[in-house]
Amino acid sequence: MTTTGNTPLTMAVAKYPYTEQIRDNGIQLPSARIEPVDVTPIIAAFRRMIRDLEFDVCEVAITTYLSAREAGIPITALPVFLNRKFHHRDIVCRGGSGITSPKDIEGRRVGIRAYSVTTSVWVRGILSDQFGVDLSKVTWVVDDEEHVKSLRLPGNVVHAPQGTSVAAMFADGEVDVALSGRAGIGRTGPPSAGWEQPADASAEAYQLLADPDRLQSEWYEETGYYPIHGVLTVKAEVLRHKPGLARELFDAFAEAKRPFLARLDDRADTTSEIARYREQRKLVGNDPLPFGIEANRRSIDGIIRYTHEQGLLSRRPQAEEVFALDALC
Repeated sequence: MTTTGNTPLTMAVAKYPYTEQIRDNGIQLPSARIEPVDVTPIIAAFRRMIRDLEFDVCEVAITTYLSAREAGIPITALPVFLNRKFHHRDIVCRGGSGITSPKDIEGRRVGIRAYSVTTSVWVRGILSDQFGVDLSKVTWVVDDEEHVKSLRLPGNVVHAPQGTSVAAMFADGEVDVALSGRAGIGRTGPPSAGWEQPADASAEAYQLLADPDRLQSEWYEETGYYPIHGVLTVKAEVLRHKPGLARELFDAFAEAKRPFLARLDDRADTTSEIARYREQRKLVGNDPLPFGIEANRRSIDGIIRYTHEQGLLSRRPQAEEVFALDALC
C-alpha cells in the first residue's frame, strides 16, 4: 500500500460542532485525502471498524478500543478525544423500587446496553470509587452484543431474554436500575437508524444521585477524571505505510476545533452541544476538549484502570502503549 497526497482514506466520525468542517468536506493532508463516510448512529461504525476494519480512520469508544487492542485487532488510537461527558445524571431508578442511595443497588439488577459500553464502565467506576458500591453484588443485565466478540464477561453479567430489551424490563419492573440514553433504556436493539426512543418516563424513573452537579464536581476535583468517550483510530496498516499521518490528523482535528472554542464564547449560541460543553468548561477549564496525552493523562489512566478492574483488560497498559507516538503532544 502506498499513500500519497492523493490517496483516498475513508473516515467515519460523528458530526460534532468541532468536526463539522472535516466531516462535511473531507480534508486534504500532505500524505492523503480524507473522505468522510456517514454512519448513523456513529456507534454502528465502532462495531464495523472493530469487526471488519471497514474504515481507514474511525471514531471508536475508548473502552472498545482498549479491549480491541488487547484482542489484537490492528488499529491504533490517536490522542484525539471526540466526546466528553460526565455521568452522574445517567443512573435512573424505577419508581417504586425503594432505592434511595447507591449502596441500595447491591443485590439488584441494573439494565445496560452492553457491559463494555464506555458510559457503563465510567458509571461502575464512579459507583465503586465515590460511593463504595460492591460491583460484584450487582447483576448487570445487557440486551446487545459487545463490539469485541472475544470478550469474556464477569459471571454477574446476564443477557436479557430473547425478544425483550432492558427498556421493556425496566418499564415492567424486571430491573430496578438502568442507564439512560444510548447506554441503556433510551434505545432498543443494536445501533441502527431509529433505535432511540423516549423511555424512562413510562416507569416514573428518577435519578439515583441527588444533586449530581455537586457530586460530579467533587469526583472530578478528587480524581481529575474527565470522562473520555470517542477516540480517533487508524488502521495499523495505514500508519505503517505512512506514520506521519498520525501527526497530520492530530493537527487537522486541532485546527478544526478552533471555531468550536470560539462558539463557546458566544452566549447567543444556545445549540445543545455548545451549551453542554460551555457548562462543562466551568469545571474542566477553557478547552473542554483537550487533545494529547499529557493534558489527559489522569483521565486516560482512569479509564484504563476502570476497564482493567471491571474485567475487560488482563493488564493495565501505560498511556504511551496505546496511542500513536507520532501524535504525542
